[in-house]
Amino acid sequence: VQLQASGGGLVQAGDSLGLSCAASGRTFINYAVGWFRQAPGKEREFVSAISWSGGSSIGADSVKGRFIVFRDNDKNTVYLQMNSLKPEDTAVYYCALNDDAYYRGEYIYWGQGTQVTVSS
Repeated sequence: VQLQASGGGLVQAGDSLGLSCAASGRTFINYAVGWFRQAPGKEREFVSAISWSGGSSIGADSVKGRFIVFRDNDKNTVYLQMNSLKPEDTAVYYCALNDDAYYRGEYIYWGQGTQVTVSS
C-alpha cells in the first residue's frame, strides 16, 4: 500500500489547514490510520489516529480541541483538520497505516510527509 500525504503549507498562527492522506494499492478500510509529526531536531511524535470505521479516534493532548481526524473510506482517504494553529505545530506531518482496526497494532506503512509551517 502507498500513502500520499498532502495539504501542507505556510500559514499564520490562528489559521486552519487541512491535510489529506490518500491510500492506493490496497484498501485501508479495515485498518486504523494515524498522523504523526516531526519538528526539526525533535523526535517524531504521535498526533492523532482514527479507527477503521471512523467511529473512534484519539489525539495527543497538545492537539485536543484543535485538530480533528476523520476519514472517507469510499475515497480511501483520511483527513486531519488543524485549527487554531500555533508555531509549535510546525513540523513535517506523516500519515501511517496501522495493522489493527483500532490503532492497537503497529504502524506498518508510512506516507512521505507534508510540511506544515506556522508563523507567529
